[in-house]
Amino acid sequence: MSTLPEPLRTALTLAAAGVPVLPLRRGKVPFGNCPDCTGNACGGRPNMKTPGLCRCPGVCHAWAAATTDPAVLTSPAWMAAWRRAVCAAYHPGAAGQTVVDLDDAAAVDWARETLTATRTVETTRGEHWIYRGAMTSHNAVRPGVDIKSSMSYARYLGPGAGTLTDLPDTVRALAVKEPPTVRPAPRSLSLPARSGGGQCPHRTPAFLERGIAMAEQRITGARTAIHATVYRTFLAVLSTHGRCGCLTDTHVNRLFTAAQTKGETARHCTDAWNNARTTLGL
Repeated sequence: MSTLPEPLRTALTLAAAGVPVLPLRRGKVPFGNCPDCTGNACGGRPNMKTPGLCRCPGVCHAWAAATTDPAVLTSPAWMAAWRRAVCAAYHPGAAGQTVVDLDDAAAVDWARETLTATRTVETTRGEHWIYRGAMTSHNAVRPGVDIKSSMSYARYLGPGAGTLTDLPDTVRALAVKEPPTVRPAPRSLSLPARSGGGQCPHRTPAFLERGIAMAEQRITGARTAIHATVYRTFLAVLSTHGRCGCLTDTHVNRLFTAAQTKGETARHCTDAWNNARTTLGL
């Protein structure tokens, strides 16, 4: 056991306790898709709601590849990843848990005043509050706060302090606060004239759906320069659909999900989106 990489030793301990795990590479992000799985060529397994069902022999689908099987964790393909890994991560939802990720001191202060006390783990800039019970993951539910549970991963930073308590309704209620809907452009912004007596051409469902689907494919198909690809894709979507109010929370979440599947953090997604809006004057 002493010859195994430290992240793998941590992962095997977690897996033995029934917690699905995966390695994170430099930048504390999952390993990217292999060529056979790039662009959802494998059937889109990153969108599955159950981890461990990825049939790729490598560490290919972020949270969806998380497993408790020691034979998989120590297989040759996974061992190659563990040797490059900087830490272990886990899939909270599959472990029956929810992590409230508090990204800064202000968010921690808010949690202490608002949320039920539970097990806490210190992070680089804030804390993870871990509850018993799973829910849908949501990013940016309020400033500096993400919810990581189903279809998400969290870094393992140690056992933490305090007693694990049941997921309170106050946390579930945060899920209604999605990333903000794209607002129409300011009145001072000069927009091109619309044809059809003011009828917005982007409200055609097929046109908008095709645009979002192409954006998702562009992000998930990127093999290099992921940060730049995400920003350019957000910029392209906003330049076409951002001034007429066609985009909804659902569309924005689809783009954020595609970016996070490629290893982008919620904060990177939010920053890229806001920078694109600023560039376009939205």
